[in-house]
Amino acid sequence: MKTALVLILCISALFLNGCMKREDRGKTVPNYEKPLVWYNNQPANSLTGELDMDALAFNEKSWYVGNNARQGGELRGQMVIDYVRAHGAALDRNGDGIIGYVLLIGDIGHNDAITRTCGSRMAMGTAVADAEHGATEINGLEDVCHLPAGVNLDGSSKYVQDGSVTLDGQLFIVREIASQEMKSISGAMWDATTAVNTVNAWDATFGDRIDVVISNNDVMGMAVFNAWARRQRVPVFGYDADPDCVAAIAEGFAGTVSQNVDVQAYMILHLVRNGLDNADPMTGIAIPDEAGNVLTPEMYAYRSDERSFYANNSAVTLENYKDYLDPQRPNPQFNGRMDRGDTPADRIWLNFANGSSFFFAGHFASQFNNNAANMNMTLKITQGDSVTESSVVDRLVNPQEYDGFVLVLIKKDNAAAYLSRLRW
Repeated sequence: MKTALVLILCISALFLNGCMKREDRGKTVPNYEKPLVWYNNQPANSLTGELDMDALAFNEKSWYVGNNARQGGELRGQMVIDYVRAHGAALDRNGDGIIGYVLLIGDIGHNDAITRTCGSRMAMGTAVADAEHGATEINGLEDVCHLPAGVNLDGSSKYVQDGSVTLDGQLFIVREIASQEMKSISGAMWDATTAVNTVNAWDATFGDRIDVVISNNDVMGMAVFNAWARRQRVPVFGYDADPDCVAAIAEGFAGTVSQNVDVQAYMILHLVRNGLDNADPMTGIAIPDEAGNVLTPEMYAYRSDERSFYANNSAVTLENYKDYLDPQRPNPQFNGRMDRGDTPADRIWLNFANGSSFFFAGHFASQFNNNAANMNMTLKITQGDSVTESSVVDRLVNPQEYDGFVLVLIKKDNAAAYLSRLRW
């Protein structure tokens, strides 16, 4: 009898919570108990790489979702070296026996920039152990030095070494002849104008030694392709599968990598949905949800000790680029609508690190909107300036009005600034 009474009381509480007006639910539940999903820039120490578990485990409904940066870095590196091997000795523009590439790093402290840099260096044979962080040999991507080499025409940089490749029966040196963080005077990271100005400066001093351009995102890569590389017929590799880059593959852009933002956005909002419903976190991911939505194992990786989900990346090349021309398309595999009847939509506070970036305002925005409609959510989107965390944090002034939070850091060290707004 006692057990039955407890069960009835629990069901009643859940029913009342479901019938409660949305605005009352948001104000009644403490902010520190609401679902919180970090995305794109994993909370961590930018110097040591140690994950910020205070942020990742803020509560039992807190997670991180990003792309599988390790897999993506290795994939992009392999794309570059496969291209070099396929195009042979003709890539050596000045005939000096060196396949020289330049690397546009972006933000040297960003997890994704680090793995993309390290993946490219591993594939090109130019990686050295990260001595500054105690590595004496390379057993994996985490042991590779990711720091900029600066200008390295003679191969003497301590941050990279020369590799080699045989093309058309001839042995060539592979050298990272220059690499640099792309940061504007104002502090903007992944800056396209800085990338163009830098490549123009390199071109003025050693232009015919540049045989390949590797850019750690498409914005910088496309800017350099349009301003310089297209005219010089130098292959450019990007990252992010922005539509203009994907379309430009037909015009000579060498290739890019899709982070499969559709998978990321879906996982992000479904984890929030699961938290709101007090459901198993794997619902809709490894376990079909009520609408039959579920991911296949090859779409993502999950690391329980990091409380993190990682979408796997896909290579975008001349062979398959048409499949990636529309970043707004909903994925039919997980586009089923969850029936919430007349229940008011849950309000989710969400931010972009850079509101002017197509990666956020195009890719993510469209996929977030696709999934929010299916999951009975409305999104309050705040756009950052990509430079100062305050451009976002200072606008998180009324968290009690929201049912859940989806946050991307401008700098991965700064999670505490957001958590201070949610600890009540």
